Amino acid sequence: MYLGIDIGTSGTKVLAIDAKGKILGSALEEYPCYAPKPLWSEQDPGDWWNATVKAVKKVMKTTKLKPGDVKGIGLSGQMHGSVFLDKNDKVIRRAILWNDQRTAAECDEIEKAVGGREKLIQMVANPAMTGFTAPKIVWLRNHEPKNFEKTKKILLPKDEIRRRLTGEYATEVSDASGMLLLDVAKRNWSTALLSALKLDVNLFGKVYESEDVTGKLTAEAAKELGLTTECVVVGGAGDCAAGAVGNGIVESGVLSTSIGTSGVMFVHSDEVKIDPKGRIHTFCTAVRNRWHLMGVNLSAGGSLQWFRNALCPELHAEAKKRKVEVYDLLAKEAEKVRTGSDGLFFLPYLSGERTPHADPLARGCFVGLTLVHGRGHLVRSIMEGVTYSMRDSLEIIEGLGIPVKQIRASGGGSKSPLWRQIQADVFGRKVVTINSEEGPAFGVALLAAVGCREYKNIEEACKATIKIVSQVSPNAKAKKTYDLGMPVYQDLYRSLKADFRKIAEV
Repeated sequence: MYLGIDIGTSGTKVLAIDAKGKILGSALEEYPCYAPKPLWSEQDPGDWWNATVKAVKKVMKTTKLKPGDVKGIGLSGQMHGSVFLDKNDKVIRRAILWNDQRTAAECDEIEKAVGGREKLIQMVANPAMTGFTAPKIVWLRNHEPKNFEKTKKILLPKDEIRRRLTGEYATEVSDASGMLLLDVAKRNWSTALLSALKLDVNLFGKVYESEDVTGKLTAEAAKELGLTTECVVVGGAGDCAAGAVGNGIVESGVLSTSIGTSGVMFVHSDEVKIDPKGRIHTFCTAVRNRWHLMGVNLSAGGSLQWFRNALCPELHAEAKKRKVEVYDLLAKEAEKVRTGSDGLFFLPYLSGERTPHADPLARGCFVGLTLVHGRGHLVRSIMEGVTYSMRDSLEIIEGLGIPVKQIRASGGGSKSPLWRQIQADVFGRKVVTINSEEGPAFGVALLAAVGCREYKNIEEACKATIKIVSQVSPNAKAKKTYDLGMPVYQDLYRSLKADFRKIAEV
């Protein structure tokens, strides 16, 4: 049996599978997030460990597994966070998270240190962004020099749990890619960038491939979890790469479109492909010696959630009375609206935007409102606008010469038949869904099985456990409408970009 442990932002999920990938049980333990100042986001790494212990114990109890049954553990987690440890392995301060926005000045500092944005992209495949780890480290040096002087190791969230499990300072290529310190092409630390930033490589752990064994449980950890010291821990993956494994995105031509709070377009690549403009990310993926490209829009399902919460309070009572989801009621209204929402466009930039614009000042908009438009139009235009924003990423990916032969839909948006159809029509491609709904925890549990030689490689593991269960083909007439609407959608951002900046100054 194998465990997948996912250190998320809202909680830690533990999942148990057998050798054939059958899910035996799962548990979730939540913890708080702290915002000591506006735009700051922090967590206590001790909370992650306590949640991990509780969730593992719950899974062991509910599945009635014996300590020796668990042969391996895979780790996933929120990317980009920073755990600062002193010489005694004590946490120096709360971890700074992926959604913390305090480091804009440090991003500029990093780019200047290497000779500009283009040079940085050549070094580590990505531009500096406030979410990444490197700017957080520079921020600590600039603003908390005493804490920086104490720092002897810097780990990512899941890798702090690895240290507690095995005593090892280690990471793996997919999560390390998001630190902005990895030479993504060579799959190891960028000595050139570390030198330019005056950072010692010994601050960081050894870099492994995702399926590699990084250590065994210490006696202390085994006792606390109710496992044995023969249980190994593999490299695992950052949450996006782990979720891709859980969706079977492990070979060329397969792309994952995930609509959760944010929207992610994730495509596997057998070669290193880098967007010289830095519009989408290039990271190492959880498949040995392979890479992935990823576009992210920040308010995908989050846009519809905002609409539901802010403008549809009366629907909650109706949904409860009818014993259905509020989203199902909204989707039924949207289904009655014609393709293209009768000329209504929605820009889903409620939290700024990341791909392709990297513009924190971008704002959400309904454009084209007339007296004919009702609530159903607004809902459908949100679905269409989010899908247009994801097509932005798809067009960049294909422009780099990466083949897309199949699109797999996941996340909350994939549960809506209407939204799946809109995706097929906007992308002009068949969209399929699969039997796996467990995401990152399932993906790293499979990696643990590969690390223990249950499968030859992760490709074999995914083929054995992940199956297509539904598919939807594009409607030719709807596709034509969306092909006409796409350039209009793209022009709207360009037209409003300067206005967004003026709005921010008001």
